[in-house]
Amino acid sequence: MGTSSDTTTAAVTESRATEAAPAAAPTRGTRLTLTGAGLGRPGAPVLDGVDLDVAPGEILTLVGPSGCGKSTLLRTLAGLLPPLAGQVGQDGRPLTGPAADRALIFQEDALLPWRTLRANIELPLAIKRLPRAARRAQAEDWLERVGLAAHSGHLPHRVSGGQRQRAQLARALAGAPRAVLMDEPFGALDAQTRAGMQDLLVEVLQGTGATVVFVTHDVDEALFLGDRVALLGGGRLIAVRDVPRPRDRSAHDDPARLALRRDVLSSLGTSLGT
Repeated sequence: MGTSSDTTTAAVTESRATEAAPAAAPTRGTRLTLTGAGLGRPGAPVLDGVDLDVAPGEILTLVGPSGCGKSTLLRTLAGLLPPLAGQVGQDGRPLTGPAADRALIFQEDALLPWRTLRANIELPLAIKRLPRAARRAQAEDWLERVGLAAHSGHLPHRVSGGQRQRAQLARALAGAPRAVLMDEPFGALDAQTRAGMQDLLVEVLQGTGATVVFVTHDVDEALFLGDRVALLGGGRLIAVRDVPRPRDRSAHDDPARLALRRDVLSSLGTSLGT
């Protein structure tokens, strides 16, 4: 996921970036919808009859067993896979392909290895033709926000996996996307680093207004991050559940949260025939 092909694409895009246009408007969330959607590749459907409405500014987590279609749904929302049936839309208009206002983050970072962390974060700003001084200032601000100010001049191979994911998150958000689509971005991290990244994600999203769709196979991660959680299994969207708030790690014994966790696990187990 998001390895050589993403790096190649980014390198080509980098070569086209120029130096001159005004900064983009502040981020505002976007509405993403699927209506009666069949998802997958021709001859290999994965999900059928999906009806889903992702509200502007919400964090929707997608959870389910491996191979259930989580990544397929995410890539469809990214515009990388056209639906096999039904409709996929953004703000009431058909979604017909990739767009700069929908950022995609993978488990394996797609940082350009020859660019420093700061230069990687500057990339989407260069693509938007933000002047050099302004994009450097914004990149430095994002490095500070994700705790990487001391590593701004380092190449990706000189920092840890968790730090690379921080840089990837900063790069995605620096471009002021209206939607951030995340495909198990913390799955390869150890438990402590993963919890830290979850907290960081919630923190840095504050004030951006971005809509987030976050794929995970971890039910606890889905319930901590999500405003709502969508359950996938058996080739369909099983249900969408509201998650109790406030978001608080110390509330893991809250009766409402425990009841939702049991419901999610039961629903996923039923979909697998267990």
